[in-house]
Amino acid sequence: MEKTMETKIHCKTCSTHLADLLLDESYAAAHPEIVAHMAECTACRTELEDLQATVALLDTWSAPEPSAYFDTKLRARLREAQASEPEGMWDRMRAFLMFSTGRRLRPAIVGAFALVLVLGGGGTVADLYHHAAVAKQDSPTVNDLKILDNNAQTLQQMGQLLDSGDGSSSSPTT
Repeated sequence: MEKTMETKIHCKTCSTHLADLLLDESYAAAHPEIVAHMAECTACRTELEDLQATVALLDTWSAPEPSAYFDTKLRARLREAQASEPEGMWDRMRAFLMFSTGRRLRPAIVGAFALVLVLGGGGTVADLYHHAAVAKQDSPTVNDLKILDNNAQTLQQMGQLLDSGDGSSSSPTT
């Protein structure tokens, strides 16, 4: 029972090292405990062999070469997409932003950003003066605690007055 639990934990550790074993030949020499586990455990050994077969298959695969007219066809499709009229307003705006250089639009954009900065900067300065003039208000919780503290002090003073009033009402007889 104890040996199977140890093997499961070791299999988990071994599975984390499979990529290193696959890609680095010197890794096996540096970690003989992983190699020993591979010799004992058929599941881990099978998984490593499957990974080796997959990598060998990927090494033999080569990407297909594009056709001789790929670039020409791509440019023709781009010209058609640029020349076609979009259907709706949003499509026209998207096409304008995607395909045009925006040279006519640049001065308007710069002017709009400058206006936003001027108005935003002036508003910030005005708000700073406004916030400096307004006194800081306490939160409702702090106000409630202040009221409770004042009530406790008032009750304490009332208790002292009542206690001193009881002692002064009885006058000593001579």
